[in-house]
Amino acid sequence: MKSRIICALLLGTALVAPAQAPRARLQALIVTGQNGHDWRATTPVLRRLLEDTGRFEVRVTEEFRGAGPETIAPYDVVILNYYEKKMPELRWGERADTALVNYVRGGKGLVVYHFSLAAFEGWNEFEKMCGANWRPNNGHHSARHDFTVAIQDKEHPITRGMPATFPQANDELYANLKWQPEGSYHVLATAWDDHSRYKPDEKQPLPGRGLDQPMLWTVNYSRGRVFVTALGHDPDAMKSAGFIATLTRGTEWAATGGVTLPPP
Repeated sequence: MKSRIICALLLGTALVAPAQAPRARLQALIVTGQNGHDWRATTPVLRRLLEDTGRFEVRVTEEFRGAGPETIAPYDVVILNYYEKKMPELRWGERADTALVNYVRGGKGLVVYHFSLAAFEGWNEFEKMCGANWRPNNGHHSARHDFTVAIQDKEHPITRGMPATFPQANDELYANLKWQPEGSYHVLATAWDDHSRYKPDEKQPLPGRGLDQPMLWTVNYSRGRVFVTALGHDPDAMKSAGFIATLTRGTEWAATGGVTLPPP
């Protein structure tokens, strides 16, 4: 190395460090095609937000029924924007269900986005992967409004370096979900659910003035990682820097177990 430096000085040439090979992009698959929300509007936004980081190459499938392990094997992470609307004909089927479970168990990543929490009632393994779900008598929200999301774990790779709070404009604040046993999920961020915003005929119990409700959480499912965001009802609610950062960083964490994308 010393002789190389002397030669470079004598010849008047600059030493240039060898260029590093570009990092391979993570392969992501968005599974959609049905939802109680406008999946046709939100899916392109999810894809764009991920691809704009330069970290992901994203594909979209609108038909996952009958899929198998070969369908998802090429991907590092699967993002769900799907709800079968309690219609048996829109269920994926045992082969696809088993493929997704084994995919996550085997060490890959899953992202559960917003109303996908309402999918697949009665599928126990899906509910374990989600950590919480929208189910009969569990799951409601007041009229969409502006609220503040508060980071509860500032040391997790997804939230490390982020502000203690971030504003979430004109979104639905999910509350009273059906949760798995404590310890099977990890809450990253919450928001205050103000019970005065509900109508008097609200069907579900609303004790007190309000409650902090989880908005972002993770689940370790065997060797795999699951990131869940209850935020982002529609493209308008997907514009906040906090939503974008947590979605992209959460997806990277689900895919790899680490985060390289910068905080907002």
